Amino acid sequence: MNKTQCAAAAVLLLCACSTEKKPSGRAEDDVNGMLPVHSYTLKDCREVSGRQGVCTDGESFWVSGSASLTKYDHDWNVIAENTDPFQGYERAVNHIGDIDVYDNELYIGAEYFMDGVGSEIQIAVYDADTLTLKRTFPFDESSGQLECSGIAVDPDTKTVWMCSWVGEESGRYLYRYDLRTGAYLGKVHMQMPPQWIQGIAYYNGSFYLSADDGSADDHEPDHLYRTVIREGSTYCTVVLERTFDDVMRQGEIEGLSFDRKNSQLLLLYNRGARIVLGMPKGFYEGYDREISEVYRYDMKIRK
Repeated sequence: MNKTQCAAAAVLLLCACSTEKKPSGRAEDDVNGMLPVHSYTLKDCREVSGRQGVCTDGESFWVSGSASLTKYDHDWNVIAENTDPFQGYERAVNHIGDIDVYDNELYIGAEYFMDGVGSEIQIAVYDADTLTLKRTFPFDESSGQLECSGIAVDPDTKTVWMCSWVGEESGRYLYRYDLRTGAYLGKVHMQMPPQWIQGIAYYNGSFYLSADDGSADDHEPDHLYRTVIREGSTYCTVVLERTFDDVMRQGEIEGLSFDRKNSQLLLLYNRGARIVLGMPKGFYEGYDREISEVYRYDMKIRK
């Protein structure tokens, strides 16, 4: 190839490259996007009946146990309880994870869970007042999801999202479903994914993830992470939002929720029990039972 031919080839290559779709930008170049959005000030802490998840509509609170649902009024008085929530399922389940509330319905990721392994995953919808099952949607097995630790409703796009506590490939994605039909819409790959995701919540355009990534044996704190999922994107970048070094005792972080009316974060935390493969196995010194508490934080936008 002579010089003229080389020059022509270079021009053609340049033109071809210019027509390729360019990335939207490097995450590390967006300094503000890599920083926490809010500051969090601990307001109070309430012991609750349930070790898995919490959600609120700003007026009432709902808490999920592995096999229970409880509704509280604004002053944390119990007003409804379901200790047998698995009636009406066509496939056997024994575990409820983090939960969400939308349009007076509870959204629940139900599954059969034993010693770190999940199966029979499905989206379940309950009446928020009676706490009884209304309908279920099966998950898509082709998604690769192996467990469901939490669920969140995105009211802006009318979608439902599930996360997985199980690591490796299953825990590196968030899984999206249609809010109305339950149809599987695909998954989004988290870049820099947290370890041991326990809950997910949507708030003001971002998804927030609670991760049990600190060792309770060594008194290491767990964390809150944040990500933005852009329309049509197959991936998202996860950043650190908050370190929970102000809880009673380091244990197991669980579900989370946002009180939009009062600008507050609600976080469920368990302490006292030793957790092995996701299941309580004895207690730490000084404890003879596991204590589940909801921590409530006032939020302010960082300037």
